Amino acid sequence: MSASRVLVLNSGSSSVKYQLLDMGDSSRLAVGLVERIGEETSRLKHTHVESDTTREWSGPIPDHEAALKAVAEELAKDGLGLDSPELAAIGHRVVHGGQSFTAPTVVDGAVLAEIERLIPVAPLHNPANLTGIRTARALRPDLPQVAVFDTAFHTTMPESAARYAIDTETADAHRIRRYGFHGTSHAYVARATAKLLGKAPEDLNIIVLHLGNGASASAVRGGRCVDTSMGLTPLEGLVMGTRSGDMDPAVIFHLMRVGGMSTDEIDTLLNKKSGLIGLCGDNDMREIRRRVDEGDEQAQLAFDIYIHRLKKYIGAYYAVLGRVDAVAFTAGVGENASPVREAAVAGLEELGLAVDGELNAVRSDQPRLISPEYARVAVAVVPTDEELEIATQTYALVGSNTRQ
Repeated sequence: MSASRVLVLNSGSSSVKYQLLDMGDSSRLAVGLVERIGEETSRLKHTHVESDTTREWSGPIPDHEAALKAVAEELAKDGLGLDSPELAAIGHRVVHGGQSFTAPTVVDGAVLAEIERLIPVAPLHNPANLTGIRTARALRPDLPQVAVFDTAFHTTMPESAARYAIDTETADAHRIRRYGFHGTSHAYVARATAKLLGKAPEDLNIIVLHLGNGASASAVRGGRCVDTSMGLTPLEGLVMGTRSGDMDPAVIFHLMRVGGMSTDEIDTLLNKKSGLIGLCGDNDMREIRRRVDEGDEQAQLAFDIYIHRLKKYIGAYYAVLGRVDAVAFTAGVGENASPVREAAVAGLEELGLAVDGELNAVRSDQPRLISPEYARVAVAVVPTDEELEIATQTYALVGSNTRQ
């Protein structure tokens, strides 16, 4: 008998997203979300894919242990319980793996200790990820628990791309370097783009643009990341929904000295009150585009700044790669906002980039090309699937040990 199912858990500070997949055919069996953990108004939404039925539940869920027990109960109602012999492993999204973790890793005591040691560079994410892993281990101590790291795909960056130009002793003492994030998405989309083009990932140079509320770009040469826009934290790089992206670091000193702002206030400003929401009061690209179409100058400026930064990264990564075979748009904005895609490559015809208006206007959940046939560089829309990527990496690591 072959155990081919993988449960993917993405544990946030007050939420747990989950999917159960059968890796025999990469199909989804169940998907769900527990949110507002720790509140009286906690909510669980569970969908059994085969029967296309959804159950919702509201009430107090005090902690992650209770949340995962509730998830287990919902799965059991559909005959998909955690005690099933067909469950091969549980794959966990872990945001920060530092330099220690370059691939999916079976969790043991030493792995937990290292993830905990990395909390200072990921204080918002790693604690919640740890809680999810520990709770799942308690529920199924006999089952392999696999950590899949957002940073792992970017560990192939050369030192010239990963290092900041600061004193090396200080940098090494405090583990200050560019780690990058959204790695599971960038890995999946780079590989899916190669498949769309009918070529091997090793033969292509691809710029991946993951554009959601959080946004990042990567330069992928032969299937390996050689540069990415996020850095020590997810704050660096592109303009995002609520994050500033690239900025002169001296702005921070100025706000402290002249503005009298505390470290925490500046942290909140740059991570939660900047980006699109800071520029125009909205972080939803659909609403911004509606306002642009109505002649709203503030929304137009926010859109223009967003596109200007995005275009700069496309040009920069073109230079890093030397040759570009494809540019792939993904995530919520990248997959759905045709004006963003059009504007991002406008004026880059000399670089071989162009978008076909009719192809770009098509809405689909399938990978597709939106560039005209004559374009030297393929421009693609490739829906990301981070859960499938986590499940794939998890099963590749432990699947061979589950066959009897």
